[in-house]
Amino acid sequence: MKNIMRVGIAFGIAVCACLFGCMSPETQTLDPSDRIVFLGDSITAAGVRSDGYVTLTSQAIADAYPGLEIEVIGAGISGNKVPDCQQRLERDVLQKKPTIVVIYIGINDVWHWRRNEGTEKGDFEAGLRDLIARINAAGARVILCTPTVIGEKTDGTNPFDSMLDEYADISRKVAGETGSQLLDLRRAFMSYLQEHNPDNAEKDVLTRDTVHLNPAGNRFLSSLVLDALNVPQSVQ
Repeated sequence: MKNIMRVGIAFGIAVCACLFGCMSPETQTLDPSDRIVFLGDSITAAGVRSDGYVTLTSQAIADAYPGLEIEVIGAGISGNKVPDCQQRLERDVLQKKPTIVVIYIGINDVWHWRRNEGTEKGDFEAGLRDLIARINAAGARVILCTPTVIGEKTDGTNPFDSMLDEYADISRKVAGETGSQLLDLRRAFMSYLQEHNPDNAEKDVLTRDTVHLNPAGNRFLSSLVLDALNVPQSVQ
């Protein structure tokens, strides 16, 4: 998805208070000339819908900074894994001349192991490093997200919990070693679910199908992104 949304719409976004270890000390404020690209999979592709997290983030930036002309661009494609993002980085991201790139990838790298088509951990790490190096070389900074959830149970019984934790650890390591800002979505999602999923439900708290976000999930993810961007949020 390559929808470009020029911010300028007033919006009050509902904010969840659960941000647990999601921002690194390098958090920066936005500049008037910023162009933010969200690189990811189907979660980000859906994020440009009217109630998606990319749109909510764009509208909240407009509410906080009505005088700025900051662009927000969604670059999510369903089914994508890290190698797919590497292949299309130039076309879908670098050609947009971003100043900030939010990389939210990793779900399919894990989930596709159910049909033996996931991404090997070494390739996942090398691919993230390649993406970050190329983005930095183009003059943009990176906010690297950890993968979120494949199932919302909080007792460790989601089938891919252990593997997701391993891949999230890789993302944390890569962010630290490349000096990239870390947005630890997995930690934040699990912390939220510990509080808001008392029945240990598999879905329907933040996701509609164990992976893809429902309206609450989109609002929650947007609030985390806005915190990472140091954008003030209005509460309704």
